[in-house]
Amino acid sequence: MPTTASRMTPRGLPLAVPWAAPLYVGAVQLGAYATARLPGHRRTELLRAHSTNVTNLRAGKWQTLVTSAAFVEEPLPVAYGAALLAALGTAEARWGPWRTAGVFAAGHVGASLLVYAVLRGRLPGGAPGTPGTLGAPCASPTGAEDCTVPAPEATGAAPGEAPPDATTRAIDVGASYGFNATVGALAATVPHRGARTAATAGLLALGTWPVLRRRRTFTDAGHLAALALGVAMGTGIRAVKGRRARGG
Repeated sequence: MPTTASRMTPRGLPLAVPWAAPLYVGAVQLGAYATARLPGHRRTELLRAHSTNVTNLRAGKWQTLVTSAAFVEEPLPVAYGAALLAALGTAEARWGPWRTAGVFAAGHVGASLLVYAVLRGRLPGGAPGTPGTLGAPCASPTGAEDCTVPAPEATGAAPGEAPPDATTRAIDVGASYGFNATVGALAATVPHRGARTAATAGLLALGTWPVLRRRRTFTDAGHLAALALGVAMGTGIRAVKGRRARGG
């Protein structure tokens, strides 16, 4: 098991050198390239089997809350991969690999469960999947919380008919919920009060805007939930460090 290397800052404080962040991002990217080489139907089955959609979670496949973070529909774009690596690497350098993993996991799992609760609650009525509703099929860019809505025949609907709820078996994988949570936590732990307030307010505003659009998707809500969870966790981390610094 590798250990976190460290070096000293100019002030003599230890600074962890990230190893888990590049390992995770590299593994996800290699896995994406490998998955892309599979035949179309096998690739779809694999991604759907590891998705945090309503069908899987309602069937008790809770392991998808973990495995969904290991898959993306397509290889990560360079810009997104670099941003993910920068966020996770910065968090790991500040907090260490285990706390960073905890923030990422809590954001990913927490946001996934919140989205699941909302989508499942909508099943008895309404028409999830119609434009302008929270249950609308998402069309997020690669590297975000990727999701693809199955074809009507894949849901059991007759050819030419719309599925009763196209989102229940949607492919929903990716690292974006954990990414948003990590960014939110980093913003909430900025030392300078003014910069911290501006950073958290700006991020929450950016996360809220997609949810207010008419054609919002369930991943838009998930991203905002993950961001809010991250800000809450970052506030807790800052409070704990403040008490320790005061000797409390």
